[in-house]
Order: sequence, then C-alpha cells, then structure tokens
Amino acid sequence: MNVLIYDGSQADDPRAPQVQRALLAELRARGWQAETIILRERRIGNCAGDFFCWVRSPGECNTNDDNRVLAAKMMRADLLVYLTPVTFGGYASALKRMVDHQIQNVAPFFTTIGGEIHHQKRYARYPDLLTIGWQPAPNARAEAVFGRLAQRNGLNMHARTVVSGVVAADANEPEVAGRVRAWLDAIASGTSSAVPALPEAGLACRGAVNAPARVVEAGQSGRGADTPPAQAERVVLLVGSPRTKKSTSAALGGYLLEQMAARGAATETIQLYTAFGSAARAQAALAAVGAADLVVLAFPLYVDSLPAPVIAALERIASGRSGRSGQARFAAIANCGFPEAAHNATALAICAEFARQAGFAWAGGLALGGGEGLVHGASLAELGGRALHIRQALDLAAAALVDGQPIPPEAANLLGRAIIPNWLYVLFGRFGWQAQAKHFGAEKKMRRQPYAAAGRQAP
Repeated sequence: MNVLIYDGSQADDPRAPQVQRALLAELRARGWQAETIILRERRIGNCAGDFFCWVRSPGECNTNDDNRVLAAKMMRADLLVYLTPVTFGGYASALKRMVDHQIQNVAPFFTTIGGEIHHQKRYARYPDLLTIGWQPAPNARAEAVFGRLAQRNGLNMHARTVVSGVVAADANEPEVAGRVRAWLDAIASGTSSAVPALPEAGLACRGAVNAPARVVEAGQSGRGADTPPAQAERVVLLVGSPRTKKSTSAALGGYLLEQMAARGAATETIQLYTAFGSAARAQAALAAVGAADLVVLAFPLYVDSLPAPVIAALERIASGRSGRSGQARFAAIANCGFPEAAHNATALAICAEFARQAGFAWAGGLALGGGEGLVHGASLAELGGRALHIRQALDLAAAALVDGQPIPPEAANLLGRAIIPNWLYVLFGRFGWQAQAKHFGAEKKMRRQPYAAAGRQAP
C-alpha cells in the first residue's frame, strides 16, 4: 500500500514525534510504503477562493507552488494520512492550508450523496483517509468535532474508508502504538470509524445534525445565573474571506453590524486576510478584539471548515487570550456554496470550541446555504426581496446580540431556509460552471485529469 502523510505539526510540538514514530514503525511492519510531507517546510500559499482550478485550468490550482505537487501525490496514494494537533476541534492551520487546495482534485459539478449535494469525482478512485490528532488535555467535545470533520472531508473527497482518532493527552509510547495499529487495521479491513454526533453546543444552524434549540450552554455564558446580560457596546466584525470587502461574508457581517450600530453599538470591521500581514496591523487587530464586548466572525466554508488563514488568526487570538475569561462574547456566521445550510455545522462547532478555549462566551452561530449564488458580495439592501429572509434573520440576530442575548433559533431558521430546490440547484450549477469555463476557453476541459498519468486506474 502506498501511503502519503501530510504532517501539519509545528517544529516545537512535543507530541508530534511520538505519533510520527509509532505510525512509521507500524507502516514498516506491514510493508506499506510511506512518504511524509512536513507541510511547514513546503511552499504552500493560501487558497484564493477564485475557483480557477475548476474553470480556467481545470484540475490544477492557479497558484504554481508545492500544492500542485502534493495534489498529484494524493492521487498516487492508496492511503492519505493527516497528522495534526487538534485545533479547536479541527486541523491546525498548517495542515488546513493544504487541505483547502484539494478541491482541484474534484469536479465543480454536483451530485447527490445520502440526500446531500456534493461535488462530483474528477478521478475514478481516491485514497482512503486516516486522520490522527493529539491534544494537550482530554477534551471530548473537541474530539467529537474532529471525528465529524474527518468524516465530512472523506465524504467530500470520495474516500472509501475514513478512520480518525485522537491520541490521549497522557498516552505513553506503547499506548500510542496500540492505537495506531488499531486504526491501520480498520483501514486494511475497510472499516470506517463511527460518525460522532456534534456536541450539543447550541449551533444556531438549521438542519444541523444534533443542533439543539439552546445557543449558550450552562456554565459557558461567563455570567452568574441571576446576572442580567450586558449589552454589547463595542462590536468587532472579523471578515474571513479572501475577497475581503466584496465577499458574501462581508455582506452578511456588514449588514449585521449596521443593525447593531443603529441600536447604539460602536462597531469596527477587520479583514483577517490583510490584518495579519504585518506586525503592526496584527497588533492593532488583536487589541481591537481584546477590547470588544462582542466579536462576530463571518466566513465562507472551505472544505468543511474555516479557511486556513482564518484558523491561523484564531490561533493567534486564542494564544493571546490564554487563561482569560469574562463578559466578552463570540458569534459566527458561515456561508457555503452548497444549497443546504447544514454543511456549515462542523465549522460552526469549531467556532464554538474556539470561543470556549479563548475565554469567550459562545453566543451562537448562523449558517447560510447557497449564499454565493444569491449574494455574491452584493449589498443585502440592493438585493431587494430576494434577500428578505436573510435581512430578517440578521435583524433578529442583531437585536438579540446587542441586548446580550444569544442568537435566537428563529434567526437560524430564516437564514438556513433553502433558497431553491436541490434538483434546480444542480441544474443551474452545471450551466453556471460551464459559462464561467467558456469565458476562459476551458469549457471542453472541465473534466480534465492532470494527475491521471500518475494516478491509479479504475478497477
């Protein structure tokens, strides 16, 4: 078996070498051939979210760096392994940067899997997926989110078998080796891990599996049970899209801020893709977040999670708030290209876990499906009746958040409402992608397989 390992650890991570040794030893014992890619040592830019890998140079990222080489290696592998510290229940930014580029290996066209819309295969076969994480202390919530993320990644990347696990914080070398052996046994037998339920964290996301009605858990509000909620006087919006001011994330978050400002809150917007480009801008952004009563993150869904630069920013924020807790609250708005808002549920669970680890009170999340097709960065006011339910949802959320309340389920139900039927979305999507490819003269190349020569043939 040909194994490709994406190592997303940092150089000073004390747990990473132990996991690496156990994995490589077990692979050698089985006679499986392995190649380890230390991602921090590779030149991998951030995914630009331009979809050029689908419509201009189909099957190949527009950015000519190591991501192309690694995407080709993926198609040669029988097993793809992710190694990463569990980061808010998801992957560390170093690993996620490469994961974001894997969309070049699927096609833009849509299909239905298990009643959900997903992208079609570009290649006949894909590697199985083994995701191994570790964390400094036991955290069942983060572990459940991690397992769900791995399952969603495997589903969207058409893996036949998906196995995931987390190394216990106090595990010794024999225990780690035993767990690795069990995970590889599962891969060998084609037995995928059970899909964990998302924690009952209060995800205001219509259609999300196990999403409860409550938005803030007991003990997570940062206030005593009899203390009235504090109004949000200073609100910071973090926009986590590479399209910055012209993005759907900016349109959704900007409208929410306008409504909160009309209710007396002082507001500030920070573009995460540019804010951490220099030490001075990063310091200013961290200071603004630290001074806020409420922080709202608006972002697009990237491969079932947050974009890598957004995760990197959250890593910086959490590091600066270590051991801190208080009145500050955190909320999130996710949008995805798929028509079902429930695709955002895992990403919002990561946001909720970030809030807990960074000392914020989680104020809830909102999810929009098909947002790119409807909003596409336009002002919600300019969209008129087409965006009425979106504005109504954000109006409800703004009123609650200003008053110190969590996002109400009514807002989630409005925002998560399907815009068009799935069958119509699939039809429009096919014509839409073809039209974009025709603009670049690539309409006859959309199913191109640039890595097929090195890849595996269909059985």
